[in-house]
Amino acid sequence: MEYTITSPHFDLRQTFLCGQCFRWKESENNVFSGIAHGRKISVKREGENIILSGISEKDIPLWRNYFDLETDYGAFISRLSADKTLRAACECSPGIRILRQEPFETLISFIISQNNNIPRISLIISRLCENFGERISEGDYTFPTAERMRKVTVEELAPLKAGFRARYIVDAVQKVNSGEIDFSKIDVLPLEPARKKLKTIVGVGDKVADCVLLFAFHKLDAFPKDVWVKRIMAEFYPNGLPQCTEGIEGIAQQYLFDYVRNNNGLVTT
Repeated sequence: MEYTITSPHFDLRQTFLCGQCFRWKESENNVFSGIAHGRKISVKREGENIILSGISEKDIPLWRNYFDLETDYGAFISRLSADKTLRAACECSPGIRILRQEPFETLISFIISQNNNIPRISLIISRLCENFGERISEGDYTFPTAERMRKVTVEELAPLKAGFRARYIVDAVQKVNSGEIDFSKIDVLPLEPARKKLKTIVGVGDKVADCVLLFAFHKLDAFPKDVWVKRIMAEFYPNGLPQCTEGIEGIAQQYLFDYVRNNNGLVTT
């Protein structure tokens, strides 16, 4: 079936291509296909409407949650616009939404993302799904569960061509399966202890931990810092983010990150 969403702050390209997810592919006419929560759907824009195709009626709440449709991004933009740089960033990419992604997939994806570019990240994740996920249609595979990867070894990950990250993936899988990393507990922890817990995984530092906390657990105070965000912080916020970002630093990060990328790394005011 098809399901129509009307939202003034939901741009498909800005949301799917901003670096928070890696399994959505764009075809012609701004149509995106992706696999999330073990399901494949297509999403397109027609005028003011976003149309989801290939979903079942019982899964409507799942997709409304995944696309974070109950959150008022207009209110975020209004609040962040108190700062001139953030106002310009919001005007540049007003359609970004923070997806509510599955924790294990997000953890493994951002481990793979380290010192990597988006096309290669997507390719490694695709190989991971083909080798360890479940086939749902021709050429389409789910992201594997931690249980399905329980006994995986570094050697078995060689076809992924993930390099040094393979060791980190194995450690993450082991810690999730043992219960040392318990997503239900991380979900209710404040930011700092949640970050500290994720950093017990080999190879997971502040940036990867904050990406997981923001994109899987919707901890909006998580603020992942990559090279571009560090640059904009040094240039415009050497003493820290402005007060208008308090509690929603992760939302500000997404607008700032996309702003810098869209300006080819050159920040303007």
